[in-house]
Amino acid sequence: MENKIIIYQVFTRLFGNDNAHCRHNGGITENGCGKLADFTQKTLDEIKTLGATHIWYTGIIEHATQTDYSKEGIRPDHPAVVKGKAGSPYAIKDYYDVDPDLATKPVERMKEFENLVKRTHKAGLKILIDFVPNHVARQYHSDSKPAGTKDLGEDDRTDHAFNPQNNFYYIPGTTFSPHFDLQGNAPEAYREFPAKATGNDNFSASPGINDWYETVKLNYGVDYCGGGSKHFEPIPDTWMKMRDILLFWAGKDVDGFRCDMAEMVPVEFWGWVIPQVKALYPNLIFIAEVYNPGQYRSYVHEGHFDYLYDKVGLYDTLRGVICGYQSARQITGCWQNVDDIKEHMLNFLENHDEQRIASDFFAGDARKGCAAFLTCACMGKNPVMVYFGQELGERGMDNEGFSGLDGRTTIFDYWSVDTVRRWRNRGKYDNKLLTAEEIVLKSFYAGILNMCRKEKAIYKGDFYDLMYVNNNSDLFNADKAYAFIRRYKNELLLIIANFEDTDRHMSVNLPHHLFEFMGIDEQEEVIATNLLDGNKECIAFNSKQSVLTDVPAYGGKVLKIKLR
Repeated sequence: MENKIIIYQVFTRLFGNDNAHCRHNGGITENGCGKLADFTQKTLDEIKTLGATHIWYTGIIEHATQTDYSKEGIRPDHPAVVKGKAGSPYAIKDYYDVDPDLATKPVERMKEFENLVKRTHKAGLKILIDFVPNHVARQYHSDSKPAGTKDLGEDDRTDHAFNPQNNFYYIPGTTFSPHFDLQGNAPEAYREFPAKATGNDNFSASPGINDWYETVKLNYGVDYCGGGSKHFEPIPDTWMKMRDILLFWAGKDVDGFRCDMAEMVPVEFWGWVIPQVKALYPNLIFIAEVYNPGQYRSYVHEGHFDYLYDKVGLYDTLRGVICGYQSARQITGCWQNVDDIKEHMLNFLENHDEQRIASDFFAGDARKGCAAFLTCACMGKNPVMVYFGQELGERGMDNEGFSGLDGRTTIFDYWSVDTVRRWRNRGKYDNKLLTAEEIVLKSFYAGILNMCRKEKAIYKGDFYDLMYVNNNSDLFNADKAYAFIRRYKNELLLIIANFEDTDRHMSVNLPHHLFEFMGIDEQEEVIATNLLDGNKECIAFNSKQSVLTDVPAYGGKVLKIKLR
């Protein structure tokens, strides 16, 4: 990897919405909706200035919604099987189309997306979009599929619970009858016969309210109804349809895919499809949303994924350290558990599925995430991701509608994100509507991200964990501090993260093995520059004396040393 990948995730529908008076459960008319056009050249330049290399536009592909676009030739969805007025972006309705909510002129939605691609590339950013392979909306129907393409389920044998060449799983002879109201606000109840299996591997006709009831499971040739046997020869029809969809979007000049719930799709499919797509588009990247550490190596080595979520590991541990129920010592185990594939892990503290750091359900204060972000951004060559508003301390404490008061920014409703709306200030980005605290936090994030892009020791260098020689002392609380080294050639960074709520005078030991392992000389003293504020200080740089330095509360230091 020549440069560190820094992903800025935006929930596209929300980013540009300037309505400061959204109504609970309001529709698009009352609450408004952000558009692709809101990502102006100025906007994209601002995101680039934050330090991003990639922007993940979440929710681009057309999904089920309660908004009526029948005038644009789009079939309406039954409200009983749509979550929220806007609908979930992971209930895909047409794999070959752009969501009409995002277009200034819905009839020109694909053209508007193509223009967005051009603007984004002009700003020096690369584009990621979602690929949702495991499930689709219950009323999936493609109005925009290429000529000669058959729709999902078009040739299915619906009298078979499982058939290797079917696109869906069925419950033959049974009507869909979930444990919730099928009427919604429609004149007639939703009807599905025969019932299809639900997206979260519920193979009954009666999913519950906590199931992914708005979706149906796609069939990749695994007979879940018959013990999980695999039927991959001949190649299942779903495999070929999904390959064509990936090639369609790759042909739109996107730079990569974040693959939703990738581990719910057999790894054999990924091992088959990714090399084929990359044969035509070799620079594409594939990111897998996975949560089972036991499957990580399969999805890297057999599935050919470039990157995997590091959620069950680094994210969970850092969250525990931030909230005070885990020790910073446990961070060491996170990288050790994935050491052989560490460059394939995607680090993050927020995304659309997780609660906001500043929410009452997480830390209650965005500053408490700063030491953790310094750690996860700088400890490896691998990518790091920021969720829009994270750098502003967005709290996610709105009760938007279908998404209740849960500390997350809604993915189901039409809404406006307070901090982002004020940062944008109708496209001015002049900081005039941000608080002093928000400006400081944004500057901190931008400083870290741009440092990650510029410092070779971070994006190319070696890593050395210092915790084993800093197990605890009066001047180093190993439960609340984490220290490590990054080094590339004659540049070395000593990085210290302080998770405590008070400034600390710290003593950090450097073991003899560090100097031996890295082949560098011990010195009595060196001049180090703190890359976070530009200040210089004189520190010991040997195994006999400790490094003594002051580290701010909820923050850290990155001391850069030029080796002789």
